Amino acid sequence: MSHTVEPGFRPPQQARSRESLQKVLAAAEHVLAAGGLEEFTVGAVAERAGMSVGAIYSRFSGKDQLLYAVKDQLLGRLETGVGEALRSSAPGLRELVGAFTRALANTFSGHDRIFPELLDGQRADGRDRGLQALAAVQQALVEAVHPFLEQVHRPDPALAVRTTARTIIGSCVHRAATCRFWPDELTWSTWATETTEMALAYLTPRDG
Repeated sequence: MSHTVEPGFRPPQQARSRESLQKVLAAAEHVLAAGGLEEFTVGAVAERAGMSVGAIYSRFSGKDQLLYAVKDQLLGRLETGVGEALRSSAPGLRELVGAFTRALANTFSGHDRIFPELLDGQRADGRDRGLQALAAVQQALVEAVHPFLEQVHRPDPALAVRTTARTIIGSCVHRAATCRFWPDELTWSTWATETTEMALAYLTPRDG
């Protein structure tokens, strides 16, 4: 899936420039994770990256666009991770729901200090990009499970799968946004296991 970064961003064409961009984005992630939005400035990112402020401004129009680029990259990882997990999963409803939930957990667990800041600091364009990514991963599960709808014991199996995908995604986003302030004492791996079991209990109730 192609991603559209906020107008003004200058995508690199050469390998060296792409490496430089990744260096900037890695530095931006570090600053955001360490100090939050309050300490997220172009100067702080430049210092972390070992670059001049001017070098960053040559590619980004300012702090907001840099923040958007960080979010765009992380959401791209989420979309890619979910897609790869579903493609490599063993066939079957249980296997696919488990792969989907684990893929979400893996992405969020690796950036659990960044996602809350991105959620707090999003503007309309950032919110739209986030909703685009969430819709894409929801659709990925819907399409992957479609051949196994006969395993879903609900009056409307397709609706049940969409509801399940949205609920898992919502739980994951909520946990990432609140886990520092409202801890549940679970690891992300345990959360994924328990959430998968809850989803399957809904999709395949014993009295079904």
